[in-house]
Amino acid sequence: MVLAKRFPVLSFITKSEIPLLLKHRKRFLPLRCCPSSFITKNVNSYSYNLHSMKRINCLSTSANLKSSPPLHQTSSEKVSRKAKKKEHMELPESLLKYKLDMCSRHGKLVEALQLYDEARQNGVPISQYHYNVMLYLCSSAGSGSLGQGGSENNEDLKELGMRRGFEIFQQMAIDNVAPNEATFTNAARLATAREDPEMAFDLVRKMKNFGIPPRLRSYGPALFGFCKKGNADKAYEVDEHMVDCGVLAEESELSALLKVSVDAKQADKVYELLHRIRATVRQVSESSAQIVEDWFKSDFAASVGVESWDVIKIKEGVVKGGGGWHGQGWLGSGNWRIQRTQMGNKGVCQSCGEKLVSIDIDPKETENFASSLTKLACEREAKAGFAKFQAWLRKHGPFDAVIDGANAGLVNQHHFNFFQVNFIMNKLREMSPSKRFPLLILHKRRVHGKPDKDPRNKKLLETWEKSGALYATPLGSDDDWYWLYAAVHCNCLLVTNDEMRDHLFQLLGSSFFPRWKEKHQVRISVSKRDIQLHMPPPYSIVIQESENGSWHVPTVTGDDLEMPRQWLCATRSKNVSNSLSNLF
Repeated sequence: MVLAKRFPVLSFITKSEIPLLLKHRKRFLPLRCCPSSFITKNVNSYSYNLHSMKRINCLSTSANLKSSPPLHQTSSEKVSRKAKKKEHMELPESLLKYKLDMCSRHGKLVEALQLYDEARQNGVPISQYHYNVMLYLCSSAGSGSLGQGGSENNEDLKELGMRRGFEIFQQMAIDNVAPNEATFTNAARLATAREDPEMAFDLVRKMKNFGIPPRLRSYGPALFGFCKKGNADKAYEVDEHMVDCGVLAEESELSALLKVSVDAKQADKVYELLHRIRATVRQVSESSAQIVEDWFKSDFAASVGVESWDVIKIKEGVVKGGGGWHGQGWLGSGNWRIQRTQMGNKGVCQSCGEKLVSIDIDPKETENFASSLTKLACEREAKAGFAKFQAWLRKHGPFDAVIDGANAGLVNQHHFNFFQVNFIMNKLREMSPSKRFPLLILHKRRVHGKPDKDPRNKKLLETWEKSGALYATPLGSDDDWYWLYAAVHCNCLLVTNDEMRDHLFQLLGSSFFPRWKEKHQVRISVSKRDIQLHMPPPYSIVIQESENGSWHVPTVTGDDLEMPRQWLCATRSKNVSNSLSNLF
C-alpha cells in the first residue's frame, strides 16, 4: 500500500480483487488515480527534437489505421488462405503491429510514439502485444540501451522514454488489457531507469500474485539496481526470492552479487557465492575473474580465515562433495598470494605447485541424464528411426569411443575427408583396450550415393560396416542426437570439436552435461604435419578449493587446444612451500 501511494500507477494492483482477476485473467480493473508521480510534464508540452523528427520517414498512418470495411462475401463463397491472410494484414491493428515492430528493430522511439498516439486518436484497438513493444522501447530508451536507428541516446530521449513509458503502462490497465511477464519486466526496467529498484522488485512480487511466473530477466532490474546502489541486504532478498521461485541465477547475476558482497566485506557471502559460481558457471569471464582477484587482494580478505582446523572434517567434506572442494569456510590466515597462471599436462599449478583433482560424477546422475536424453531424442527424431538405432546399438555395442563423423571429416578441410576419418578410426583402435574400431556416426548422404562411387571411399566404408563400426543416420535426421546418445549410453569417449552450445544441447538444460562433456570429449587438431587427438584433461576445469585453503579459478581465456587456459591461483604464502614439491 505504501508503494501504491508513492507510485499511483500501481494502484490497479493493490486495489484490484485478486480472486476476481485470476478468475477473469483477460481483463484488468481500471485505474482509479492518475500517475502524477511519474508524469513530470504534459505530453503536449514536451519539446521534441525537430532535427530528429525530420530524419524520420513519417508513415501515413491516419489513412492506414482507420477501420476498413470487411470483405463482403456470401456463405457460399470460399475465401482462399492467401486472401484471408491479406485481409488480416490490412487490418489497422495488423498494420500498427508491423510498423511498431520496425520501430523496435531500428530503435525508433519517437516514431513509435507517433504511431501509438495516432492509433489511439483513430480508435485502433491496442493489444497486449502493441503495449509490450511500446514499453520495451520506452524502457530501452530510459536505460540508455536503445539501438541507434536514427535516434541518439541523450538525456531528453531517456526522460521521454521514462515519462511516456509510465503513462503507457497506466493506460494499459485503464484499457483493461491483461499484462504478461514481458509487461512487468519492462515496467521494472522503467523503474530501475528512475533508480528505483524497490519498485522494480515490488513489480516482480506482484507477478507471483497474478499467477505469472517470473523469469530470470524479470529479476534483473531489481537485482542489478540494488547491487549498483551497494545495497547488499536488498540484493540478497531478491536473490532469495529467485531461489524460492525456482529461478536459477547465471554468471552475470552471481557476479553482481559477488561484487556487492566484496564491497560490503561480507566474507561468508563471498565464500558462498564462489561455490555457487563453481557449481553453475565453472569457467568465469574476465569481468568475474577481476572481482575474484580484487577480493583476494583486499586487506579484509587477509584478515578472514581460521589458523587451525580439523583435518579429518576437511577430508570428509572433500569426499562428500566428490572432490575439489570441502565447503568448510576460509582456511588459513594472512595475505593472499594471487597470480595468473596455467596448469601443466598433469593438472599441476605452475604458480603454487598444487595438483588439481578430477571431480567424480555420480553414476546415478549419468543414468538419469541418459534417460532424459533418450526422451528428448525420441521427441525430436522420428521415433521409429531412433528406436531402430537403439536396437542396433544394443546389438553391436558397447564401444570405447564414438566419432562425430561429419565433424571429424571436416576439421581444417574444405571438403569431407574420408582418409582423415580413417586415421582417427585407426588411432582410436590402437588406443582401445579391446582393440576394436570406435563407432562412427555418419549421415546417410555421406555413406550412399556420391561418396561410395569413389573406390577408395567405398573400400573404407565397407571395412567399417563389416566391423559393425558404422551407423548411417536416416535422411531428415539430426545426427547430433545419435552420436551423443551413443556416447552417453556406452559411457565412453566422444570425438568431436563441436562445442555443443547450440539450441539442441540447451534443451538438455542440465548442469550435468558440461561436467560429462569435460570428462568424455576428445578434440581434434589437424595441421600439415599430423593429426592430433587431445584427450580429456586428468583434472576438472572448475573452481577448486584445496584441503589447505588454496583456490584455483579457471577463466574462459584460452581453450587448452590452441592456447593454454588462464587460471587464477590464490594461496596463503605459508601454504605455497608445502605444494611446490609437486612441481619437481
